[in-house]
Amino acid sequence: MAYNVLIVDDSQTMRKVIRKTVMLSGFDIGECWEAGNGQEALEMVHTRWIDLILADLNMPVMNGLEMLRELRKDALNGHIPVVFITTEGSEQRLEEARALGIQGYVQKPFYPETIRDVLTRVMEVSGA
Repeated sequence: MAYNVLIVDDSQTMRKVIRKTVMLSGFDIGECWEAGNGQEALEMVHTRWIDLILADLNMPVMNGLEMLRELRKDALNGHIPVVFITTEGSEQRLEEARALGIQGYVQKPFYPETIRDVLTRVMEVSGA
């Protein structure tokens, strides 16, 4: 089954790197969309069929935690699995993300195999 993925990062370069890495990893991707911040991501969630969100924590306008908090309030889309791909190493922020229902975390820099393994596990656990 191919999964529709939304990549959320304020760096266009990093979005392209994540997209290419996910494709090279062997993870089965259908459509792949990009957003530059959490607010854009939430808008896209309402107009596209998204199976998985890969997001940075640190972004302008709306950061990853704020996006996750708002997403979880959404009755229609609050179930979408979210994986943070970030340089953030603060244990406090990661605990906050876990409390909000984050499904996975990948530290930058990363290897394609790490991405594939985390995404496969997340999608298996989510039942998608």
